[in-house]
Amino acid sequence: MIIIGLTGSIAMGKSTAAAALERLGVPVHDADAEVHTLLKPGSEAYPALIAAFPYFSYPFIYTRSKRGGAGIIDRGALGRLAFSKDKEREKLESVLHPYVRAAQNRFVRAEEKAGRALVALDIPLLFETGADSRVDVTITVTAPSFLQEARAMKRPGMSVSKLAAILRRQMPDGEKRARADYIVHSGLGRAYMVKELKAIVKELERHA
Repeated sequence: MIIIGLTGSIAMGKSTAAAALERLGVPVHDADAEVHTLLKPGSEAYPALIAAFPYFSYPFIYTRSKRGGAGIIDRGALGRLAFSKDKEREKLESVLHPYVRAAQNRFVRAEEKAGRALVALDIPLLFETGADSRVDVTITVTAPSFLQEARAMKRPGMSVSKLAAILRRQMPDGEKRARADYIVHSGLGRAYMVKELKAIVKELERHA
């Protein structure tokens, strides 16, 4: 089985590419979706999150608190905290990343057991976190910077300063493209992107 690492900077079309891969028969594990699940009460990571960000020190990231209870984490508030302070971001990542990796490993094992030839891990910070060492091939989704900015600014809660902070954290698109085994272009329309992905999947299936 071949494990694909799918990545791309914000608003480059990575989610669209992931959906296209799934339609092409390649199961995809979404790291962002996994994080969203882990931030919910009752998740396996929730007790560790409460311990790392206790209510008495971080009341502003909770939407509700109960005496003797942990309350509910406001994902948006936690994200703003992480993006504004590197130390808090690193602490959050130190809690979440092991759980995300464990979920990815379970996903790969299950798909391998099911006899899949290809699987993909959708990881926004694939190269930044060294996760490319855990996959067999990498795909970077790219688009012109003006299109990236236009797409990003349509997202709820996005601002120029927030986008700048996100991009500072991410590896430049040119470097991602230089490090990738395959490059997929989302700026030329969905049909063109799907055509590129079909060619990649066909080539990889020959070697799986």
